[in-house]
Amino acid sequence: MATKQAGKLIKVVINQKPVDCEEGKTILEVCREAGIFIPTLCYDPRLEAYGGCRLCLVEVKGVNRPLSSCTTPIQDGMEITTESENLTGLRKTMLSLILSNHPNDCLRCEKTGDCSLQELAFMYDVAPDGYKGERWNLPVKDNNPFISFDPNKCILCGRCVNICKNLMLKGAIDMTGRGFNARPDTAFGKPLSPENCLFCGQCVSTCPTGALMEKPSARTGRNLSVKKVKTTCSYCGTGCSFFLNVKQGKVTKVTSDYDSPVNRGNLCIKGRFGYEFIHHPDRIKTPLIKEANGEFREASWDEALDLIAKRFGELKEKYGPGAVGAFSSSRCTNEENFLVSKWVRAVLGSNNVDNCARV
Repeated sequence: MATKQAGKLIKVVINQKPVDCEEGKTILEVCREAGIFIPTLCYDPRLEAYGGCRLCLVEVKGVNRPLSSCTTPIQDGMEITTESENLTGLRKTMLSLILSNHPNDCLRCEKTGDCSLQELAFMYDVAPDGYKGERWNLPVKDNNPFISFDPNKCILCGRCVNICKNLMLKGAIDMTGRGFNARPDTAFGKPLSPENCLFCGQCVSTCPTGALMEKPSARTGRNLSVKKVKTTCSYCGTGCSFFLNVKQGKVTKVTSDYDSPVNRGNLCIKGRFGYEFIHHPDRIKTPLIKEANGEFREASWDEALDLIAKRFGELKEKYGPGAVGAFSSSRCTNEENFLVSKWVRAVLGSNNVDNCARV
């Protein structure tokens, strides 16, 4: 999403307090920047807002109906109320309608502690039995190796469809059916596959409930039981950052870092699901030297580097500098790739340097 240009400063009043803000932003953006809470379920700052959940309604002086704060531009002189008896009643009604067709299995749900619907139901003291009627009893879609979808927990916020269609430009899923039978799904209900899905997990990252979950991390720990360690993805040179979720010394999954200036929480399939190599039993943790009999043995870094330097020297002396070179990786930092290039050109005297990301 393109970065918005700063607009001119204007003055508004929010909850009877003057606030200076930039023109061109929405009421919700201004309130969040000012530290004023407004509940949302369909809003994701990475996406264009469309006002689906109606929880972010606010009152504006001079307007005879509540307005959705996520889609209403701020205007100079506005007097805005974010909390009132009327707004609380509207929000409780919306939450009651959502919960009337939602499983009450929070005790077993992996999203407990990180579920926006659960938090808002607690905040507004909304019971799950406010409205009676038919409820979904649909099978869990578990037919791909990365993502499971429990449609019974879906609240039809549209965020998964929105992020797949408008941010990833893939359109692997869309809203299907109408009324009570509406739900996000693939065309003709076919399984997600490499032909129609990138498996980037963006839909999982934006889902506010437990409807979409990562399969590799199933039953490994809830949000409150893991330690989150911020790091940079090592799969390419883009520099995306994310949080490693660590429990008992083991990485259980990857979650988005929405404050990252590089990727703003967005990740590819490697960044989101390619962490299992960390604890894989076949991972090489020490240098290996191949003996004359074809067997490998562990060695120290000093021994391995001395052998490498010796062999490069022998090859250069026998065949000339044009016979040697180096192939670097975009998984390394820019500084490391620069050192490889400098070493080949200055030490070996060769220009045979290449990189896996060259096009």
